[in-house]
Amino acid sequence: MRVSRSQAEENRQTVINVASRLFREHGFDGIGLKDLMKGAGLTQGAFYKQFASKDDLAAQASKRALESASGRWSAAATANPKDPLGAVMAFYLSMEHRDEMMDGCPIAALGSDAARQGTDVKASFEAGIKAYLDVLGRMVAETDGKEPQGKAMAILATMVGALTLSRVVNDPSLAQAFLATAVKQVREATFTRKNGRRLGTRSSKPRPQSSAARN
Repeated sequence: MRVSRSQAEENRQTVINVASRLFREHGFDGIGLKDLMKGAGLTQGAFYKQFASKDDLAAQASKRALESASGRWSAAATANPKDPLGAVMAFYLSMEHRDEMMDGCPIAALGSDAARQGTDVKASFEAGIKAYLDVLGRMVAETDGKEPQGKAMAILATMVGALTLSRVVNDPSLAQAFLATAVKQVREATFTRKNGRRLGTRSSKPRPQSSAARN
């Protein structure tokens, strides 16, 4: 039966959405086209009517996953304007996020895989990473305004690294320690010059800067 153009586009979007989750769970090479299409409720034969190759789907799915993740960051920051970075860390550096591979951060789930993919997949990740940095950069700029891009990069590297390490260990206590330490390090490195307190802390009393913050 011939599929209408609108139905074909709906099917395509369904495949991209499903693939964005399944790739995060299994990796780009850990799941085949048959299972990807089955997850979308379609046959493998329909794949090549919608995508040029599996690499094409990987690039589209990566873009979708990263857009969704960036939107989640922005939503968290908007919902808690007094402590936007704290709001982002609350869900990102949590055991719940550690366990939700399919719907979690695609950089932590697929970063090492993406490094071995083609230029289209890498381009999707590059755009997503820049979106993450843009959100973090705005948060840093609202504090002391010094080197927001560099600090955003350091924060992102710390958060992604901690989440990745928490996922590769069996010991839940060690996993939690990685996440908690990352929260502490980010907070200690991020200050607001307006009132002398760390970003996201609720105390109104000024706190002395650490030696790391002064350097």
